Amino acid sequence: MPIAPEHRWFYPIDWRELSQVIRFVRAKGRCEHCGRPHGQDVTHLGDGTWWDAERGTWRDGRGRRVRKLPPPEAIEEGQPGLTGIPPAPRLAVTRVVLASAHLDHDPGNNRARNLAALCQRCHMLHDGKEHRRRRWSKVFRLRALGDLFDGHL
Repeated sequence: MPIAPEHRWFYPIDWRELSQVIRFVRAKGRCEHCGRPHGQDVTHLGDGTWWDAERGTWRDGRGRRVRKLPPPEAIEEGQPGLTGIPPAPRLAVTRVVLASAHLDHDPGNNRARNLAALCQRCHMLHDGKEHRRRRWSKVFRLRALGDLFDGHL
């Protein structure tokens, strides 16, 4: 994820190298929460369930194996007799991009145990509450400035 300009000075000068070590040396190019591989197109159902083509199985949002789903080809064709799965004209495909995430949301804390290599889905789920907090804070500040200088209540 791109670094917000107001937070850039929290990051060390060697952030690119540190991030690369976390993503590709420690995590071996896979998301540390769900196991999705970096740089590959992944077929998914939209609920976190994704097709692990390397191992030929479906995985849930935590990377655990899902047993009762047929392969993507069978779902796309909408074969009759599938239990409870409506035929889908086409499954979603997403390119996986790993990023280094701060687990405690503090960009100044760059210890290895505070960093995780996360795909974009896991990163957004992890940071969602913090993003909502920052958005609320920004809107609150802008409204307060408007009250002070524009005279609007």
